[in-house]
Amino acid sequence: MLRLSFISVILLVLLSIEGCSKAPGLGGKATIKGKITGRFYSDTQLTLLTGLSALGDENVYLIYGNDHTFYDDDISTSYDGSFEFNYLRPGKYIVFMYENCYPCAALQQEKLFEVEITEKKQVVDLGEIILNKEQ
Repeated sequence: MLRLSFISVILLVLLSIEGCSKAPGLGGKATIKGKITGRFYSDTQLTLLTGLSALGDENVYLIYGNDHTFYDDDISTSYDGSFEFNYLRPGKYIVFMYENCYPCAALQQEKLFEVEITEKKQVVDLGEIILNKEQ
């Protein structure tokens, strides 16, 4: 009887330790950030470049982990094209946004970035991201 109780306590401790590991998502102190610049074209074939400019109010999406396809969070860029996803836990993430493309069927494609946060207070800077956009 004493042996069964001892085994039960050990199993309970092991299960509680396993339950403490947290999946990627909100609740941490890490950050993913970047800045989006648009490469603007005046035609649908994206051949006539008209210039570069910061992309304000552009949607940026975040997927927690890498085992599903629907996004968990989104944010709009600031006037200067910058964005930040704050309060993230360590884990794997996918950041993506859309750009125009030719000859894609929908004339649009996603631009994906796989990110791994390994430290509690880590800041991952994706730097300047250039997206092709039709003006």
